[in-house]
Amino acid sequence: MNSATLAIHPRAEAAHVRAIGTWLLLCCAVLLALVMLGGATRLTESGLSIVDWKPVTGVLPPIGEDAWQAEFARYQQSPQYQTVNHGMSLADFKTIFWYEYGHRLLARALGLVYALPLLWFWWRGMIPRTLRWPLLGVLALGAAQGYMGWFMVKSGLVDIPRVSPYRLAAHLMLALAIYASMFWLALQTLWPRARAAVSSGRLAKLLLAMVLLTILYGAFVAGLRAGLYYNTFPLMGGRWIPEQMAAYAPLWTNLTENPVAVQFIHRWLALATAGLALAVWWRQGALALDSSQRLARQLLLAAVALQVTLGIATLLAKVPVWLGTLHQGGAVVLLSAVLLWIQRGRPQRA
Repeated sequence: MNSATLAIHPRAEAAHVRAIGTWLLLCCAVLLALVMLGGATRLTESGLSIVDWKPVTGVLPPIGEDAWQAEFARYQQSPQYQTVNHGMSLADFKTIFWYEYGHRLLARALGLVYALPLLWFWWRGMIPRTLRWPLLGVLALGAAQGYMGWFMVKSGLVDIPRVSPYRLAAHLMLALAIYASMFWLALQTLWPRARAAVSSGRLAKLLLAMVLLTILYGAFVAGLRAGLYYNTFPLMGGRWIPEQMAAYAPLWTNLTENPVAVQFIHRWLALATAGLALAVWWRQGALALDSSQRLARQLLLAAVALQVTLGIATLLAKVPVWLGTLHQGGAVVLLSAVLLWIQRGRPQRA
């Protein structure tokens, strides 16, 4: 996305543009919390506790003993209860219910936090013409994400009591697309470059692609519970390449369906991404950077170090909920740092 296309409209007041940028950052913060809560919901296996999708009436939780019993009865007909949680008490059901309910409620809240101010800004004529289609595009992605969330949950309510890893990955990547779009627009409104100096070099594109690919495989790790295999680092079962890497047939299915292979790919993608980011950081040390570029460079290094540490700790601790949740949030922080580094532009040689 070229920064020149997002130049401030001459008729728009600077205060209006700053208000839009601040609102977008608020939406990013809510979405970050939503992604982390989604991770906790997945790790506690709570995502299938609500077996229907009621976008309007589902805002209210069960009220009263009869309502809770009716909700529990619906869950008892699901594959997850019958094959995994058979005999679960109502009290235990309430625990997993609140995780999923909180996730859905926060998603609805994000929709309102985005849509209502958008309507207000639009009605007041505060949105520059060059921002209108991008903001509407984010709104459309949000609507698609609402359906994608239910499409994912529905895959675990048929025969196999778990959601499809493919749909889980699509759900997470769409959330990141929404986040990245809002974060990029916020940067361009709150912290615009004086000229169109956005770094579009191969190294920037490669780093962004590596981060997204690593996160994508993190989604497959979560969907297949692959983090519970080989909780050692750097070796897996005392080997650099575990024996079960090619256990599935046909061979290509190992890339996305074999938990051992998926964990192997995710961990080495993460290390390769960290190595590339470190190379970027080191290389830029010899360049003439302005203050914003120096800040972006240091934040990139800090985000990489944080995420690698969280990833290894999560693996060695056998994926406790709190660490897994922080690790998923760290992925969003790392994506933000990469986008900031790209947006600050390509530095000149000293």
